[in-house]
Amino acid sequence: MLKMILPGGLSVVEARADLPEATLYPEEEAAVARAVPKRRAEYATVRHCARLAMAELGMAPAPLPPDEHRAPRWPAGVVGSMTHCLGYRAAVVGPASQFRSVGVDAEPHDTLPEGVLDIVARPAEREQHGTLRRDNPGVHWDRLLFSAKESVYKTWFPLTGRWLDFQEADLVIDPGTGHAGTFTATLLVPGHTTSGDPLTGFTGRWRVAEGLVCTAITVPAPVRPGGPRR
Repeated sequence: MLKMILPGGLSVVEARADLPEATLYPEEEAAVARAVPKRRAEYATVRHCARLAMAELGMAPAPLPPDEHRAPRWPAGVVGSMTHCLGYRAAVVGPASQFRSVGVDAEPHDTLPEGVLDIVARPAEREQHGTLRRDNPGVHWDRLLFSAKESVYKTWFPLTGRWLDFQEADLVIDPGTGHAGTFTATLLVPGHTTSGDPLTGFTGRWRVAEGLVCTAITVPAPVRPGGPRR
């Protein structure tokens, strides 16, 4: 699923069920010591996927404990993103030499619970949702909007170290083929990366298939003077 909407240079490992062989490092174990078995299993499986993805790129396995904001701590030189929902776990990993950030999300392709769209969507997004739903009722555009905003946050946070509310990004969804397309996120708060570069928005891709809505954003690393052009 996610491989279809991500560029080359990234490793993607997916699982449709929790994996019994998935194990945790002690520092990861501590984060879910009091969690119910279901939560522990999905937490372990998605990290197992991440370590398999790292191995595909020739990277050594490493613990991926959550930080104080519950975001995974990736090893130096590695960028990545993880997602899990009912019946799906996935991790995306890439070298920091090629990517500054990556954010992915997967959701069940179903209508959002009542009231959630009002929390997530800005007025223009609600208007857009009505148009998209009228023109293509086969896609749950509310769930797609939610997923895209999750990917926005997962991309934003590693770059800035700051929280971003649902209402602080305005999304425009391109319906594309009706089952795959792109979206553009405009940030409505002043944004700068931790290195001081201005940050105004992101462009991502989405796909609906196999009962899932998947969204993804990547931010390439800047090309250094004299470095290779892509």
